[in-house]
Amino acid sequence: MFETEKPFSQACANNSQPILSVLSRYLTKPQALLEVGSGTGQHAAFFSEFLPHLQWHTSDLEENHAGINAWVEDYNAQFPQAKNLHAPFVLNADDCPSLSIANLGGVFTANTLHIMSWRQVECLFNGIARQLPAGCLWFIYGPFNYKGQFTSKSNENFDAWLKDRGPHMGVRDIEKVLALADTQGLKLLEDNTMPANNRLLVFSNGG
Repeated sequence: MFETEKPFSQACANNSQPILSVLSRYLTKPQALLEVGSGTGQHAAFFSEFLPHLQWHTSDLEENHAGINAWVEDYNAQFPQAKNLHAPFVLNADDCPSLSIANLGGVFTANTLHIMSWRQVECLFNGIARQLPAGCLWFIYGPFNYKGQFTSKSNENFDAWLKDRGPHMGVRDIEKVLALADTQGLKLLEDNTMPANNRLLVFSNGG
């Protein structure tokens, strides 16, 4: 799709279409969406192409901005009239940043909760959820445990690999995530099965 060299994740390539199938059911009108932890930038470019009515705002730690910008720049070169994919801004879960995005209708994050500490996950929910306009949707993609149990051997192995990288990381229990969401007025609408033993959770804050 793009000619210049950019960071690439095979997992992103594999899960983009299944995620799009869910996003496209909910995100049907022109509005802005914040992506928390844009990573390589692949998701942002892919979804911006197929959801052109959205203003897709990328964000991540500054160390990942160069890769995200490579995808953003190639997308904007290929679709110069679209003007719907935006360069990343710095978002650190520890900071609980103030959001200044007009017409914000959704938040999307993929494969972030298990690389943050639980305190950072709490800060992310507490910092962002309280700022969301009424009727906003929050989409969370990644692996989760149910009733304290891994859903597959691969997720168990992945959890061990994460903990080898840092003891603060790990596959999260869905019950803890739902309880945290509830404290911020986020109600679960769907829990979707995704590739490679992942899930896509859809929350709404009402309105």
